[in-house]
Amino acid sequence: MGIEPGVKYRAPAWVPAAAWARMAAPVGCAALALLALGAGWPTAASAAAQQDVSPQGHVSVLDTSATTMLPDPLSSSSAQAAGTAPPGKLLRADVLVIAPTSLPAGTDAAIRRLPGVVAAGLVDAARVQVNGKFVAMLGVDPVTFRAFAERPTAAASTLWRNVADGGIAVSYTMGSQDKVPLGGLVQVAGQQVETLRVGGFGTVGIGGVDAVVSTTVAASLGFPDGNAIVVSAPHATITSLVAHVKSVVPKGTMVEPLVASTTARPGAAGAATGTGPASGTGITSAQIIAMLRAAESRLGMPYVWGAAGPTSFDCSGLVQWSFAQAGVVMPRVAADQARTGPAIPISQAQPGDLLFYHTDPTAPNYISHVAIYLGKGWMLQAPQPGENVQVVPLALGSEFAGAVRVSPRIAAGVAASPVG
Repeated sequence: MGIEPGVKYRAPAWVPAAAWARMAAPVGCAALALLALGAGWPTAASAAAQQDVSPQGHVSVLDTSATTMLPDPLSSSSAQAAGTAPPGKLLRADVLVIAPTSLPAGTDAAIRRLPGVVAAGLVDAARVQVNGKFVAMLGVDPVTFRAFAERPTAAASTLWRNVADGGIAVSYTMGSQDKVPLGGLVQVAGQQVETLRVGGFGTVGIGGVDAVVSTTVAASLGFPDGNAIVVSAPHATITSLVAHVKSVVPKGTMVEPLVASTTARPGAAGAATGTGPASGTGITSAQIIAMLRAAESRLGMPYVWGAAGPTSFDCSGLVQWSFAQAGVVMPRVAADQARTGPAIPISQAQPGDLLFYHTDPTAPNYISHVAIYLGKGWMLQAPQPGENVQVVPLALGSEFAGAVRVSPRIAAGVAASPVG
């Protein structure tokens, strides 16, 4: 539900007229780790609320040639092993399986035999520091894994050759907003410290994962060997798929539904969870007002990639912090925040609803920015490095992905604490 009758929230009257000039859609925010750091190494991702969420088929006008990479390292035989042609068919990443240690041999094969599963790729997963900031990272075989990436990134053969050659590929958001130098060196600290060359910017499209290296590099950093599996089952019901996967993985393994593309169809989340607009989402007017007041209290504070308050924020960090002041637990990543309630038509948006955007040219269908709707055509956001938390006119251009009305129950499920 939104603001109840008789309880009024007014969009700020003090918004400067100059703000009308800032009509461009917001830029992307950081996606922090799905992977939690345990006692020295990560436990699994949180088990999110198991609603069936489907893409809207949003068409982006972003230039899909924008994936950035370095020249081919032609002298390297290992790089050549990554192949020169993009995969013929892309695979949608529907579920991520993560265990604190290596999964038993044959787990990926068992998952491939489940109903509706078309692919299950074994990877290494950990949360490590890149230049001093914690980042969720995957160790992959570039030849087989690239099919799971978003289309522009999957097509970037040079990027995958650079990964096979011992480099690191980082997300477009991390690269552009945290000033990671393309072609430069970064220090990656796992159980051991390695200096890696940045071989490209290209978002995988899995919420929270901001970097990819080869399995060889992952081993040198001390990643668990084969502790994660990316599952593609595009025609399966997510709830059933998660239940089937849980039946074949060891106890304590987390099975995380992935929604990397867009928000739900209007009513889809509500239909799956029984919390659609007609029945209300369970959030009270007092919670909405407390959240909005908290968000407004951060106006003028700086955007910092990966920051979640209380005095600096990225876009999803601001949303998470603001809802927390109202007693509502929210997930950390914008793509996950898009799963915290039913999608609603923008014509029905009320103060406190969340607005989502596709802003990453290397993953044009990926939810990469979130803002808070204030009503009367205004929204509040943490925009990009060099700018501060601000109120701007509602942006409904080509990058707009949809609006969501938050349900505290669903949000808590998506943000459920990791085990371990």
